[in-house]
Amino acid sequence: MKLHYDDATERFRAELRAWLEENQPDVAAVRADPSRSSAHVPEWARAWQERLFDAGWLVPGWPPELGGRNATPVQQLVYFEEMARIPVMRSYNPQGLTIIAPSLRDFASPAQQARFLVPSLRAQITWCLGMSEPGAGSDLAGLQTRAELQGDRFLVTGQKVWTSGAAHSDFCFCFVRTDSEAPKHRGISVLVIDMRSPGIDVRSMPELTDRERADFNEVFFDGVVVPRENLVGPLNQGWSMAAGSLAHERGMLWTSQAARLEQQIDRLRELARTPGSDGRRLGEDAVFRDRVASLYVDVQALRCMGYRGFAKFAHGEAAPEHSVLKLFGSEIEQRLCLVALEAQGAEGLDVDWAGFGMMGDREPPWANRYLHTFANTIAGGTSEIQRNIIAQRVLGLPRS
Repeated sequence: MKLHYDDATERFRAELRAWLEENQPDVAAVRADPSRSSAHVPEWARAWQERLFDAGWLVPGWPPELGGRNATPVQQLVYFEEMARIPVMRSYNPQGLTIIAPSLRDFASPAQQARFLVPSLRAQITWCLGMSEPGAGSDLAGLQTRAELQGDRFLVTGQKVWTSGAAHSDFCFCFVRTDSEAPKHRGISVLVIDMRSPGIDVRSMPELTDRERADFNEVFFDGVVVPRENLVGPLNQGWSMAAGSLAHERGMLWTSQAARLEQQIDRLRELARTPGSDGRRLGEDAVFRDRVASLYVDVQALRCMGYRGFAKFAHGEAAPEHSVLKLFGSEIEQRLCLVALEAQGAEGLDVDWAGFGMMGDREPPWANRYLHTFANTIAGGTSEIQRNIIAQRVLGLPRS
């Protein structure tokens, strides 16, 4: 089997590659001014996102006035493949671009779109996403943060946790309970909350994998006043919005995940040229070679499964593959990093942990990468949740 694209799609790819070659930021300069969280956008990153927006390369499937070029689904697939191969992300506020901006496009009022949408796309404002709570992680319907409607305003009280970028965000796209008497999947609404409002307390949570960045935060709301005009979509209809928010761009990101894992395979090949504890090159170890080959096969399987799921997505069909891909991809990455770390032995733990953050001055060590993979098996739906979804919705097994 040989997969290929038509001539028009390859011309699209060539145009994108040429533009990126000429316009992407210099990596050395970028690493001299790294991002400190997923909502901290340095000036170079704002300028980069604006260039993408102005050239129609930020969200190519969207119309030109929103930073796109009306690209076809297949062209968008190619776009994400190519963007995964460059060392600079298209946005340094990824939740703002990939989750919140599409949600504003789909659910916000015209006035809200005028106020928030294009400034978000141009990186003029940044966002955090208020979903997880101490008692409502994978089960969003269990959230307890309350928003009491009083005339033309809401009073918000409660707590969010694991809120990426909250310390640097301008706004929070926050899921709150507005009807405590309704069934738990109902009575949820979405508010845009100004993170500078009185009554908000953000507490950063230090991370073992990156001591110079504090991306995770606890956020406490103590009677925070939010104007009613900041309600996104209908009152008490936030559950359907949550499903839509989390689904944005999943189909397009499947193969970019495979492309990123292929880059990790390339780093394993580089590691194979280095000496192991016995003084021989790691690549001379038959067990190491076999494990790398197995990972390579798994990544190619992931890519092919992604193409299959994308084909369904492009034809408007349900694509249950996304749960399999999320589970399979995150656990491939974890096994890959463990292979590298075990091959290095004790020396793999003796590392200088400074200076390797997001676009830091050097690549993170394998020990850091391995620890970070545990976060990837949780974010976006834990491996346990994905297994339940696959069992019940894909295989049709009964609930146990």
